[in-house]
Amino acid sequence: MYLSRFLSLHALWVTVSSMMQHYPSVWGHYDVCKTQIYTEEGKVWDYMACQPEARDMIKYVKVTLDPPDITCGDPPETFCAMGNPYMCNNECDASTQELAHPPELMFDLEGRHPSTFWQSTTWKDYPKPLHVNITLSWNKTIELTDNIVITFESGRPDQMILEKSLDYGRTWQPYQYYATDCLDAFHMDPKSVRDLSQHTVLEIICTEEYSTGYMTNSKIIHFEIKDRFAFFAGPRLHNMASLYGQLDTTKKLRDFFTITDLRIRLLRPATGEIYVDEQHLARYFYAISDIRVYGRCKCNLHATGCKEENKRLLCECEHNTTGPDCGKCKKNYQGRPWSPGSYLPIPKGTANICIPSISSIGTNVCDNELLHCQNGGTCINNVRCQCPPAYTGILCEKLRCERDPGGCSQNSGQETTWQKPLLPLTALLVATGLCIC
Repeated sequence: MYLSRFLSLHALWVTVSSMMQHYPSVWGHYDVCKTQIYTEEGKVWDYMACQPEARDMIKYVKVTLDPPDITCGDPPETFCAMGNPYMCNNECDASTQELAHPPELMFDLEGRHPSTFWQSTTWKDYPKPLHVNITLSWNKTIELTDNIVITFESGRPDQMILEKSLDYGRTWQPYQYYATDCLDAFHMDPKSVRDLSQHTVLEIICTEEYSTGYMTNSKIIHFEIKDRFAFFAGPRLHNMASLYGQLDTTKKLRDFFTITDLRIRLLRPATGEIYVDEQHLARYFYAISDIRVYGRCKCNLHATGCKEENKRLLCECEHNTTGPDCGKCKKNYQGRPWSPGSYLPIPKGTANICIPSISSIGTNVCDNELLHCQNGGTCINNVRCQCPPAYTGILCEKLRCERDPGGCSQNSGQETTWQKPLLPLTALLVATGLCIC
């Protein structure tokens, strides 16, 4: 009895699982672009908005430093210990693997002891500022889905700016300011993300939360993506449908979480004090052991896959779209202007597929995926529609009586309220999925 009950439950689970795999969850994960459904006319495609899964974007990043010679070790120099700023017998030497601290150690797998990290030169040229720009580039538009996290092995900087670019580094805008004293450093009152609201979620703030000195448990700096999501999705992000709805209807909100590049501007190293100890300048430098950036390829809701090709991320576009971000229609599929997919209505969204151009219909008049014969017509070998007696046209979209001298009068037995369709309707209504005829 127990075995049969188990087998019955298992069979039920397999059936439910197979049904669910073709549809996004009610939270709107948008993890499938199309599925086949059955209608009175047979099996057809049902299109929906779709997007790639979030992933660790650091795997695909290119990093550049400015100035390029800011990494310690060439020539070798000594610096002070992290935990004891007056123990200054540590060495950075680029020619020795065990003593080198190159930029790639910001992104390597942690777990070794001691931890690996990139390190700058010390502030030996004080009072000249010790400025470093660390630029992370993806050569691809990505949408952030989790907090940006930067782990310092030195003290967290006294002053720092996180910046973003949406045009591959041509222009930059601030994401967040960090300082031990926001008013002094950036002429801004200190705030935290908790001080924001739905109406002020796009405000650029300066925070003093992440700018303490050498405390061993205070190494991390956050840029809080999830806290901003929570203004729309709730504290535990249970209502993702609400967030997706807001992203869909508020372009500035979606753009806020979208980047092509990030730049970390380190402006003043941790001093831990009001003044700089000019007798021990080897205490002051920057060191970063880890940077985490999670997100997804931006594919304009036209793809669930994103592949790396020639060291570049490219969306695996569907819905007859193409381009790195699925940002245009394929050749011969420009029957209407390209448009991004829409998260609405929840949970499947709207695919906004590209439809065939009128000029391309001649070689493929009808098929079982896009160009359905209308009004009960039958597709013959993909080259013509066999229409019922009352209809004519490429896709049986016209009333035959319209060709008669008297037009579609009541004497003809056909409705007089029918209007002649605009030319694009030969592909529009059916191919968009708005009408399955």
